[in-house]
Amino acid sequence: MGLTAADVREQFLAHLGAERNLSGNTISAYDTDIVQFFAFIEQEALAFDDIDFRILRNYLGLLQRKGYDRKSVARKLSAIRAFYRFAQKHAGIEKNPADIVSAPKLEKKLPKYLKEHALEALLAAPDVSTPLGLRDKAMLELFYATGIRVSELTALDLDSIDYAKFEVRVVGKGRKERIVPIHKIAADVVRAYVGSGRKKLAQGRRPEAGATTALFLNFRGARLTAHGVRCIVGKYVKLVGLSKGITPHAVRHTFATHLLERGADLRYIQELLGHVDLSSTQVYTHLDKARLKEVYLKAHPRA
Repeated sequence: MGLTAADVREQFLAHLGAERNLSGNTISAYDTDIVQFFAFIEQEALAFDDIDFRILRNYLGLLQRKGYDRKSVARKLSAIRAFYRFAQKHAGIEKNPADIVSAPKLEKKLPKYLKEHALEALLAAPDVSTPLGLRDKAMLELFYATGIRVSELTALDLDSIDYAKFEVRVVGKGRKERIVPIHKIAADVVRAYVGSGRKKLAQGRRPEAGATTALFLNFRGARLTAHGVRCIVGKYVKLVGLSKGITPHAVRHTFATHLLERGADLRYIQELLGHVDLSSTQVYTHLDKARLKEVYLKAHPRA
């Protein structure tokens, strides 16, 4: 065959970036899962082109015995399947051992979200008399106004927001762009941050690539990272006494749930969230049904 496992892995990772336009974090996750699988087959004294579905099932069983949850095992299986699919096309591998291996069934967990009063408390938490407080207020308002992902928020630049049209240009998964509307309250808060708080944060700027154009900066004047965003949201969640499970992604869920509760069409929400498949958005119908049952039990005379 000529190509080693390392050769195919290197080509596969390059393919994920160049052809599928996946983010660096996603490619790194694929690589971690593949390297872990390679370590297993090396320990078993096997070659990567000799793997069949039985060996792969043994590996997945080993992961579960080591304590990996079903979601993690399913993700690792997905990475292995994608790798061998690539190897079939480009490295002469005859069969994909993952083709007949089923992923473990995942428990359907309803995403956490905030009721409107709790969300209002979170939005009001930052101290807007400081540059960092102005930034945090703008960040939280933008999360709730648009439902964007953490990675999408940190990638925003100064020219990503059109204040005249009340629109945000978002670069989502696979580097796909979408335009998301933004209401006036959030737009005004972001504009106030840019005009005052951001200018002060930029004074401490280090010569980092992209920092001069980044919308959200950290206290050093560099582009705010996803880890930084999660820490900031966690700080305010703790400050106002909300559940520990409330993350930036929970604010995204809150955005979608509140729209659905107010009568927004599911396909409209799908477009706003940047979901390729409607099935990713349909989880919010379960949230709505849960709320309908809650309203029924409170309102019906015989309930």
